[in-house]
Amino acid sequence: MSKVILQISYEIKPETREAYLALAAELKRHFAGEQKKNYSIFEQKGKKNFFIEEFVCNSVEEYEALEDGMTESGEELVNRLETYLKDGKARYATLIEI
Repeated sequence: MSKVILQISYEIKPETREAYLALAAELKRHFAGEQKKNYSIFEQKGKKNFFIEEFVCNSVEEYEALEDGMTESGEELVNRLETYLKDGKARYATLIEI
């Protein structure tokens, strides 16, 4: 079984930083706490307001179930996050262990 890492990277609008940090705590509580996902959020060193969310899945099946298992409260958090994004853009990278 290969592990799969999903990374979501984005830059937030500087004026939304405090609200974003509060939301980040909620995201971590939801995904790592309630949903029991291996989930972290990082800020890129030397690039303020640029963040990377990372899900580490133990199998391709677990990765594929991420979207299907999204709860209504999880969707609400993600929708709030989208309002903080600079240029409304996020990049997704999926890494598969060899």
